[in-house]
Amino acid sequence: MTAYPAWTPASRPGIVPLHPYGFGTILARSFVALRHNPKVLLGFALVVQAVAYILVTVAIGGVAIASFSRLDTVAPGSDEFDAITAGSVALTGITALVLGVLSGALGVVVQGVVVAEVAHAVVSEKPTLRAVWGRVRPVFWRLIGYSALTIGVVVIVVGVLAGIVTLLVIAATWVGALVGVLFFLALIPLSLWLTPKLFLVPSVIILEQAPVFRAIARSWQLTRGRFWSTLGVIIVISMAFGLVAQIISIPLSLVSGLVPAIIAPTGDSDVSTVIGFIALQVVGQFGILLVQCIALVVQSTSAVLVYVDARMRVEALDHDLQSYVEARDAGASDLSDPYLVGVGRVVERPAPVPFGAAPAFAGYAPPVGAAGYAAPAGYGPPSAGGYAPAPQGYAAPQGYAPPQGPPAPQGPAAPQGYGPPQGPAVTQVPAPGATTEPSPPAADRSRTTWAAPGSSEDA
Repeated sequence: MTAYPAWTPASRPGIVPLHPYGFGTILARSFVALRHNPKVLLGFALVVQAVAYILVTVAIGGVAIASFSRLDTVAPGSDEFDAITAGSVALTGITALVLGVLSGALGVVVQGVVVAEVAHAVVSEKPTLRAVWGRVRPVFWRLIGYSALTIGVVVIVVGVLAGIVTLLVIAATWVGALVGVLFFLALIPLSLWLTPKLFLVPSVIILEQAPVFRAIARSWQLTRGRFWSTLGVIIVISMAFGLVAQIISIPLSLVSGLVPAIIAPTGDSDVSTVIGFIALQVVGQFGILLVQCIALVVQSTSAVLVYVDARMRVEALDHDLQSYVEARDAGASDLSDPYLVGVGRVVERPAPVPFGAAPAFAGYAPPVGAAGYAAPAGYGPPSAGGYAPAPQGYAAPQGYAPPQGPPAPQGPAAPQGYGPPQGPAVTQVPAPGATTEPSPPAADRSRTTWAAPGSSEDA
């Protein structure tokens, strides 16, 4: 008996198709991923960002209260008052800077979790937070190191430029102000150029387990030829969520300014007024924090999709992912990580066929003229400049001569040395109604020509 393979259902589709995709797909599917696993994506990001925001706010507020409360012990306007004020401002600023760096590091961790989860969602997997963290944990300190490196470079560059501007302002105010404006304008295109180039570094660190500097070089390589599409994704998402944050914050700011006048019109700041004001601020900040978390998730998701698309186009990652999905759905176990297969290889893809072009069949050359259109009836073969009109009528098939009249009767072969036998002269018999033409030459008198009734021989 013949054994037939068992039927297996089709593979489950992921959040993106397993083939290269364009700008619109990346932008649209970045929002779709948020609905694929909201507990891991939005829940984790919201908890981490909220805890970080509360800790930073409480710490900065505590340092500010502790440092500025010393001003009550000295006389205003004295040297000690000015020294305490300057020291309190510096201490509060340093605290805010350090805690801001730590908060940014937590943001990188959130981005790493999003990258790991979306990588699973591409192959239609929905892992738990424990499984996702198991993929991020081995490269956790690399993510922290990359975050510290970028923040350090920004602080150094801005500090050096600020120092130069300060010295120029001391020497000549207008020169320093002009140089400061030029520095600020120069930083804008520099930031817009570096951001897409480094956009894939967290994805490379997590999915390829690469060191920091190798991940930077790898991100630079993968975004080559895709700079403008990557920059477009970053700008569109940033502007969209920035607009949403402004829509939330502006009305809340206006309402918070009216609440004291509504609750306490006489100007008395009682407990109810303070509680209402604080509650309104907390609600507004929570709304802004929620928008920031969603923006971070969507931005990180778009980074993963740009990374996957770049590797599909250069390294044929789509074939590795498809093979992994088919083997997994067929029941195979101990499968290797598809994102670690073929890292760095270059696969040549066939050039795309223009839309409307006729396929080239075996033995037939493609048309040279207008692609995809056959030659009109009555026109000859196409040429480089178009179609040249063919003569009227139909050409004889290849290998056939035009039809001739009836062959002349052949007599017996003449003996050697003798000419052909001379028979009686052949006269032309005209058809009824046909015109009589002069007799043909002697060479043509060996046969009789017949014309149809009512026609002439010239026709």
